Amino acid sequence: MAKSRFDKLIKNAAGRYVPRVVNGSARIPFKGIDGHRPTGRMASPPVRSYLDYPANGNKVVKSLTEALKKAGLRDGMTISTHHHLRNGDALTNVLFDTIKRMEVKNIRWFPSASFPCHEYLIKYLEDRTIHHIEGSMNGPLGRYASEGKMKGVGILRSHGGRYRAVQDGDVHIDIAVIAAPSADPFGNANGVMGKSACGPLGFALADSEYADRVIVVTDTLVDFPCVPWHIQGNNVDFVVEVPTLGDPEKIVSGTTQLTKSPDRLLIADYVARFVDESGIMKDGFSFQAGAGGINLAFLLYLKEEMKKRGIKARFIRGGSTQYLVEMLEEGLTDFILDGQAFDIEGVRSLYANPRHVNTSPFTSYNPHGKGNFASMIDAVVLGATEVDVNFNANVVTHSDGILLHGIGGWQDCLFGKCVILAIPSFRDRVPIIVDEVTTLCGPGEMIDVVITERGIAINPLRRDLIEKLSRSTLPLRKIEDIQRDVFELCGGEPEKPNVSKENVIAIVDWVDGTVLDSIYPVR
Repeated sequence: MAKSRFDKLIKNAAGRYVPRVVNGSARIPFKGIDGHRPTGRMASPPVRSYLDYPANGNKVVKSLTEALKKAGLRDGMTISTHHHLRNGDALTNVLFDTIKRMEVKNIRWFPSASFPCHEYLIKYLEDRTIHHIEGSMNGPLGRYASEGKMKGVGILRSHGGRYRAVQDGDVHIDIAVIAAPSADPFGNANGVMGKSACGPLGFALADSEYADRVIVVTDTLVDFPCVPWHIQGNNVDFVVEVPTLGDPEKIVSGTTQLTKSPDRLLIADYVARFVDESGIMKDGFSFQAGAGGINLAFLLYLKEEMKKRGIKARFIRGGSTQYLVEMLEEGLTDFILDGQAFDIEGVRSLYANPRHVNTSPFTSYNPHGKGNFASMIDAVVLGATEVDVNFNANVVTHSDGILLHGIGGWQDCLFGKCVILAIPSFRDRVPIIVDEVTTLCGPGEMIDVVITERGIAINPLRRDLIEKLSRSTLPLRKIEDIQRDVFELCGGEPEKPNVSKENVIAIVDWVDGTVLDSIYPVR
């Protein structure tokens, strides 16, 4: 293998070649699911004194420029942002416009995720205002990185892995810029009030706790105290009021859309039946499902069966949607534990209902804490861009090798008691079940079941599930048999991606901070 800007690529415990050094820092190759245990002590922000802040509690400064100057912005710093505003985020683009005007360069941008609206920032990658991105890259920025144009190496982490990286000191945030739909002059902030209301602000929690300087930017400044406070003002240095944080119509949708596809509706039905027949669905159970069309249809099927049988869940993990809110309000669950809201009903409920609880990656996912919620969930329903015959899964690249998605909380959810991938067997006539995934994001031993419209494959490691469903009428099949059918339907297996393995444009971290896989530039 040809030498590149990396000292050496080494095979890790998953059999993937990964760099020892990334962006000048030594990295540990993946050692196995439980192969790496941390040592040492957690990171901490610098000591601050109340004497350095206004006695009246008013931390408002007149502009973002002034706040960045007071925060000591300079070349090569790490600037963090969060993604709760999703594709409606205007603040991040304004932030880098401001940094450009201040003639600062080589910023490491550390977002919890980026969205297509951040295509605007490509010009700042090209002129080196931004050196590289360490965060999930959705859409145009991922494609830009796949073309080998980003100067540094992207690092993709899960939500829990991101919190861990800050807590463990792998990433030191110099300045955190937190978009807050509502805030007071002291810096207390939340995401459930104001014209840009987006729901929880948990993805910015680590930033507020560990960054050297914290700037809260809001378009709804309220009198002290701003409650509930998702971000505590005691962690905030400066507050900036702006006319708008973004486009509310793109922050949350009015309703999240159910699938209308017969094949996908069939998958949702299979998932609900599987959860029932496997014995998971019983009084006091818990589950997590996303906001995609298959997941929403699954919720409706599950809801009707729960009502029919008089079953009540103890808690449901969000991202919240109107469908989860309906289950809470109809008494089908005691709690929603919510990391982000996907529609306006989720935002409304989080503000109004004390049983709809704001959570963060620290409580939900952090792998280097004293436990977290993820391993307590009975059933987790997820998607994937690819899965292979060994149940390994990919969520960040497609079979052509192009980076188009982020990890989000996907890896963290793999620690649930029963992990189900609910996926169509092909998309655009490209088979989803492949011999080997293009990019490894989740090791196969963490995936329990793959459910497609052409059958259900249970991981052979889960003998308990196989035995439990031995008399089921569900279409249980070997994953290789499903793959064979789809290859025949689609005219064969997909072509291997045309990538250059002489270089690496991004890496995928496992939740513990070890390097799970490499992503290569497309030719």
